Amino acid sequence: MSRKLFCEISPLTYKISYESHILKRKIRDTFRVKIANKKSEKKLPYLVFKHESLIRRRLRKVSVPVEEAKVANLKIAAPKVNNVIIKPGETFSFWSLVGRCTEQNGYQQGLMVANDGQLKKGTGGGLCQFSNLIHWMVLHTPLDIVEKYHHEQVDIFPDSDRKVPFGSGTSIVYNYLDYRFKNNTSQTYQLVTYVGETHLHGELYCSAPQNIIYKVEMENERFVKQGDQVYRCGKIYKRSFDNESNLLTNDLIQENHARVAYDTSHLNVITE
Repeated sequence: MSRKLFCEISPLTYKISYESHILKRKIRDTFRVKIANKKSEKKLPYLVFKHESLIRRRLRKVSVPVEEAKVANLKIAAPKVNNVIIKPGETFSFWSLVGRCTEQNGYQQGLMVANDGQLKKGTGGGLCQFSNLIHWMVLHTPLDIVEKYHHEQVDIFPDSDRKVPFGSGTSIVYNYLDYRFKNNTSQTYQLVTYVGETHLHGELYCSAPQNIIYKVEMENERFVKQGDQVYRCGKIYKRSFDNESNLLTNDLIQENHARVAYDTSHLNVITE
């Protein structure tokens, strides 16, 4: 029998290990990472990219109370990021700005995706939609993503007015799984985030015009049957162009092979 890890001995040792990890990371950030935390209500002069995502999708697997809990959680978290300035050399950290999601801080039981790809409820659930929005904007800039995690490769819901490629999202868990990007450019950037009546909104500003155009596109997306299981496959590329539409870079940023967890009878499924 293999020896148990300290965190596996009991709920108490798990709690000690968890809190120890959080403390160690905070100490490491204090001395090794320049975290962006300054804000300005005055927007920088150049809008680089903006995006919005529907906050109430009314999916069959998601009850209205859980969906409304997500909206409430987004309304707490969005102002904590809103107007943050990311100067050259600074790193944006989602959890450093949002902080821990607790009931004491007003967070509710929203929907979360567990490590095995299953749905569950948890305090602060639904904030992945927020980090997804930020990530999608950052992909359209020269900013460097230095920490990003992907949900387990499971396609949980059928598409409903999808605006971004499947698989381009993020997975976040305080503060084990953070979403971070670093500004290695010579310009200053600013994130503006807020919740409207129907959508979560994001805007990304810069101190100078962005002369390179970025596009993030899915290629060869298909549903493939392998054995008794259907998988959603495809590749996501980030491409950059100059002002004359000349291709500068063509980077593969994600390759999907996600188990489909819903009825596929209406899909065009192929066998490879």
